[in-house]
Amino acid sequence: MNTSVVVGDDGVARCGWSAGDSEYRRYHDEEWGRPLRNDQLLFEKLCLEGFQAGLSWITILRRRPAFRAAFADFDVAAVAAFTDADIERLLGDERIIRHRGKITATISNARTTLALDESLTELIWSFAPPARTEPLRDLAAVPAITPESTALSRALRARGYRFVGPTTMYALMQSSGLVDDHVAGCHRSGD
Repeated sequence: MNTSVVVGDDGVARCGWSAGDSEYRRYHDEEWGRPLRNDQLLFEKLCLEGFQAGLSWITILRRRPAFRAAFADFDVAAVAAFTDADIERLLGDERIIRHRGKITATISNARTTLALDESLTELIWSFAPPARTEPLRDLAAVPAITPESTALSRALRARGYRFVGPTTMYALMQSSGLVDDHVAGCHRSGD
C-alpha cells in the first residue's frame, strides 16, 4: 500500500507524513511549502529548524507558541539583545526545548542576522533551486539534503550561523517554499 498520499476524514488527499496529527495537517495545508519572504518569519523558521535537530518536527510545532513567547516573537533585534540572564530564564522554561547550545545559537544567529549585508530573505532565497517541472512521485523520492541545501549551510556557517547543517537547511527550504516536496496526488502538489 502506498502511504505517500493519504486521504483524510475530510476527503482531502495530503502527503502521508501529515496524516497522523491535526497540527501536522494544519501545518501541511497552510504553511509547508508556501513561499515565505519575510525576514522575521524566516528567522523564526531558521531557529525552530535548529531546535528540531534530533527531535521530531511535531514536538516543535506543539511548542511553537511557547517558543514565540520565550523568544520575543523571534524579533531579530530583541533576540540579539538577550543577555546571560535571558539564557538562564530560557534554560528554566519547561515549555521550550532547554538546550543551552541551541538557545545560545539562536541569540548568536540573531546577532549575525543583524550584521548581514543583505536581508535574510535575499540570502536564503539566493540558494533556491530551479522549480520542479513534475511533482515527486512518492515520499521515498524526497531528499534529505541537496547541493543547494549544502551550499546554503556553508554560506550561513561562513557568516557565523550555528545549527544550520545541510539537512536542517533542506527542511527550512521545504517549510519556506524554496522547494515543493508535496507528492503527486496531494491537494497541494504544484500549487
